[in-house]
Amino acid sequence: MSAHPVDTVTAAAANPEVAQPYKELGLKDDEYARIKEILGRRPTEAELAMYSVMWSEHCSYKSSKVHLKYFGETTTDEMRSSMLAGIGENAGVVDIGDGWAVTFKVESHNHPSYVEPYQGAATGVGGIVRDIMAMGARPIAVMDQLRFGAADAPDTRRVVDGVVRGVGGYGNSLGLPNVGGETVFDESYAGNPLVNALCAGAMRVEDLHLAFASGAGNKIILFGARTGLDGIGGVSVLASETFDGDESGDEADGGASKSRKKLPAVQVGDPFTEKVLIECCLELYAAKLVVGIQDLGGAGLSCATSELAAAGDGGMHIDLEQVPMRATGMTAAEVLSSESQERMCAVVTPENVDAFMAVCKKWDVLATVIGEVTDGDHLTISWHGETVVDVPPRTVAHEGPVYERPVQRPASQDALVANTTAGLKRPESADELKATLLKMIASPALCSRKWITEQYDRYVRGNTVLAENADSGVIRIDEETGRGIALATDASGRYTALDPYTGAQLALAEAFRNVAVTGATPKAVSNCLNFGSPEDPGVMWQFQQAVRGLADGCAKLGIPVTGGNVSFYNQTGSTPILPTPVVAVLGVIDDVHRRIPTGLGLEPGETLILLGETRDEFDGSIWSQVEHGHLGGVPPRVDLDREQLLADILLASSRDGLVSAAHDLSEGGLAQAVVEAALAGETGCRILLPDDADPFVTLFSESSGRVLVAVPRTEETRFTGMCTARNLPWVRIGVVDEGSDSVEIQGQFSITLAELRATSEATLPALFG
Repeated sequence: MSAHPVDTVTAAAANPEVAQPYKELGLKDDEYARIKEILGRRPTEAELAMYSVMWSEHCSYKSSKVHLKYFGETTTDEMRSSMLAGIGENAGVVDIGDGWAVTFKVESHNHPSYVEPYQGAATGVGGIVRDIMAMGARPIAVMDQLRFGAADAPDTRRVVDGVVRGVGGYGNSLGLPNVGGETVFDESYAGNPLVNALCAGAMRVEDLHLAFASGAGNKIILFGARTGLDGIGGVSVLASETFDGDESGDEADGGASKSRKKLPAVQVGDPFTEKVLIECCLELYAAKLVVGIQDLGGAGLSCATSELAAAGDGGMHIDLEQVPMRATGMTAAEVLSSESQERMCAVVTPENVDAFMAVCKKWDVLATVIGEVTDGDHLTISWHGETVVDVPPRTVAHEGPVYERPVQRPASQDALVANTTAGLKRPESADELKATLLKMIASPALCSRKWITEQYDRYVRGNTVLAENADSGVIRIDEETGRGIALATDASGRYTALDPYTGAQLALAEAFRNVAVTGATPKAVSNCLNFGSPEDPGVMWQFQQAVRGLADGCAKLGIPVTGGNVSFYNQTGSTPILPTPVVAVLGVIDDVHRRIPTGLGLEPGETLILLGETRDEFDGSIWSQVEHGHLGGVPPRVDLDREQLLADILLASSRDGLVSAAHDLSEGGLAQAVVEAALAGETGCRILLPDDADPFVTLFSESSGRVLVAVPRTEETRFTGMCTARNLPWVRIGVVDEGSDSVEIQGQFSITLAELRATSEATLPALFG
C-alpha cells in the first residue's frame, strides 16, 4: 500500500516540540537522542515503540554484550566442529551423527511468572518451543529450572501452584515429555521467582532453517494466532526493570491484587493452537516452502520484522493493516509491540505462496501475506495509507546501545567468605546422624519433587528412556539405530553467591556429570544467566565472574556454548536474588539401550563403589542451610580434569556393561545419593563407612566430582582395575542387599525404605496441597 502524501514519518519530523513518552517505554535520555540521530528526525510513535522494545535489556543484551563476547573468544575451532548454529540464532544446533541434528536452548520467563504464574510459566514453555520450531526441528522434550521463595512464605503457594500448573498444562497439551529439571526454594527468590524453560528438538541435518529475509519480491507471511493486546510492554517494561517491592499485594488474596497491575504485560497462551502450528511448520519445511523463518516471542512483530530484515540482503516493506487482529482499535505501535503467542513469520518465494497457504489451510492455521522483501536497505511499515516506520533494520535489531556498566566486587564479599561453617555444631552420635538425615530429606531443599513431576507427562510420544529418578533425561532420536540424547540442567545460587567464578563452574560440572552418569558423551552447553540489576556494580561483578567461569570451564572441557539467555533485574527494591547461572548440557548416546539408570538392584548383589575424593567441604551446603540457616565461606573446589576422567570412565563402563547403576553426588552428599538410588530401585543396601573417615563428612560432604556406582560382582575386578589404571580414586562403600527393605549405615543406624519414602514425599503436599 502506498504511503499518504503527508505521511506519519513526515509529520513526526515536523513536530519536534511535541513531547514523546520515551521514558515510559523504558528508554533513557541518551538512547532517545541516539534514535533521533539515527533517523535524522523525531521517531514516530510506531518507531519509538519498536526501538524501545528492541533496545530493552531483555532483547538487546546491552549490559551483558561486553561480557558475553568472552564465550566466543574462548571457543576453539575444534569445539565448533559439530556446531551447526550457535550464539545469535534462535537456538543452538549440534550435529549428533548419523545425519541427525539436535537443537536446544533454555530461556527465562521470570517476571511474568510472578505477576500471573500460570500464564507466565505456560507462555515461557510456548516461547522456547517456538524457538526450536524456528530452527526446522520437531520439538521432542522440555525441561524446567524453577526457583521460588521460602517454601512456607505466604505468597509462595500462589506462585508455585500457578507455575507448576502452567508448565504442565502447556507442555502436556503439546504432547511433549518433561524429562527433568530442578526446583529450589530460597527466600531470595520471594517476589522474583525464576522460571527457566528448556526445549530440545530433532531434525535431519539438511532440514536446518535460519532467520533471514532474502530475495527481493519474496513475500512475508504471518501465520498462527491473531494479534491482540496481551504482552504489550513485556520485554521493555516488565522484563527489563526491577520490581519496586509493591507487587506482592495484600496477603488476603495471596499477593495477587498488586501484581495484576502488570497483567497486560503477561502473554496468554493457547497450547492447542501451538500444537497444530508445530505440525503445520514441519509440513512446510518438508515441502521446502520456506526461505527463512522467525518465531514471534519477545517484542512480537518488532523483533520478527527487524531481525529478518537485518539478517537478509535487502530491505522489507510491511502492510501492517493486513495483520489479523483479535482486538479492535489497536494502534500501529500496539500491533508491533504485541507479544500475542503462537505466531510465526516466514519468508516465501512468490511461486510458493499458494502452496504455503494450502498447507496452512489444511491445518486450519490462519496465514496472511503482510509484506515483501525489497531492493532497498530500509524496513518500512505502512498503516492505513501512512508510512509509520522507515528505519535501517540493523539499528533496531543489532545496533542498540552497549553499556560497560561499572563492575566492583561488593564490600560485603570478604565478610561472606570469612563466615565459614567451621564453628557450626555437627552431629556426632549415631542418633544425631540419623536425625540429621531424616531432617534433610524432609526439608524443602532435598525432599521428593514427586508432587511437582507427577503433574507433568514424562513419557508421551514413547521415546523417553530416562526421566523419573534420573540425573538426566534421555530421549531416543532414531528408533532404528537407538541413537539418543541426554539433557541435564543445574545451578547453585548458594555457591555462586560465595564465589561466582567457581559457582558457575560447579553448575557446569554437575550438569556435565549428570549427562555422563547416563553413559552419554557431553557435547554442548546452553545457559540462562539470572541476576539482579545490572545497574548495581556488585551484581555486574557477579555476572562478569560467572560468565568467565562458565566460558573457561567449557574451554577446559572442550564443549561449546551454543546459545542462551540473560535475565537481569531479578530483584525487589535493592535486594537481588542469589546469582543463578543455569547451565544445560546436551549429551549424545549412540544406543539408548545401554543407558545407565539410577536405581539399585538391577543385578544380584551389586557392589557399591564411590568414585572421586570426599573432603570436609560444607560451606554453602544444604546441611548448613537446613540445620543452621547459614550461608558463607568458600564453595567446594572444582576439578574439571577429574570431571572429564569420570565421564570417560562412565562412557567406557556403559559400553562394556561394567556398571548397572550410577548416581552423581551433589546436594546432600553421599547420604542423599544413597537414599535416592535405593528408593529408585526399591532395593535396600548396606553402607560401610571407611574406618579412618569421619562419618558425618563421609555422609554429608558436598565435594564435587563424585559418583556412586553399582557394579555387578562379576565385573568388580575389571571396573576397579580400570579406575586404578587411570588414577581415578575409588572406594568400596557398600553392597546392594537383595530383599532388604532398609538403608543401613553399618555401625551407625538403619532406616526402612518405607520411612525414607514417606518422610521425603510428605513435605510438598503438606505445603502446597
